[in-house]
Amino acid sequence: MQFTTRAVRRGLAAFAVTSAAVLVPTVALAAPGGRAAPTRPAADAQRAAAVAPRCATSALTVWLGIPGDGAAGSTYFQLELSNTSARTCTLYGFPGVSAVGPGGHQLGRAAARDHADATHLVTLRPGTTAHVLLRIADVANFPAASCDPANAVALRVFPPNDFRSAEVPFSFRACRKSGPVFLDVRTTVGGAGIPGFSH
Repeated sequence: MQFTTRAVRRGLAAFAVTSAAVLVPTVALAAPGGRAAPTRPAADAQRAAAVAPRCATSALTVWLGIPGDGAAGSTYFQLELSNTSARTCTLYGFPGVSAVGPGGHQLGRAAARDHADATHLVTLRPGTTAHVLLRIADVANFPAASCDPANAVALRVFPPNDFRSAEVPFSFRACRKSGPVFLDVRTTVGGAGIPGFSH
């Protein structure tokens, strides 16, 4: 009887060791897969951002979210950049923005950069949109002599890291002189900007 008990114990021990040997590799293989599954979209986004080229002006449709949101002598607008190409591309940083007069020439100085928000790489798949918060100051608040007020008929927009511009028809009062800062922009943010809501 004692021999039988020992034999059973030895058999159970052998079974346990064998099972452990089989289970350990299975767990080792399954664990990374289990951890990777929830983070796969983030990994895919990083991979896409790493290989996607920057968004050229020709790949974008630039437009202005209307109406603006008025506050403290300025009006804030959502400047939208939509990827209307067939390929994924990326945007990083600030666009160049300036006022355009009736003859196509620039009025005053280009928009200043507001660094209130952190800059992140924005990946735009076809049909998606990023936005930039644009502030247009009321030029009536500047001395007429230093501003020389004029009517702008459009915004000239250089998407981040591109040397070709797009024009967005839009009428507003601007300064001819380059002294006053009447335009400023924040960094590019993913997602469409919603007038009166997005920052």
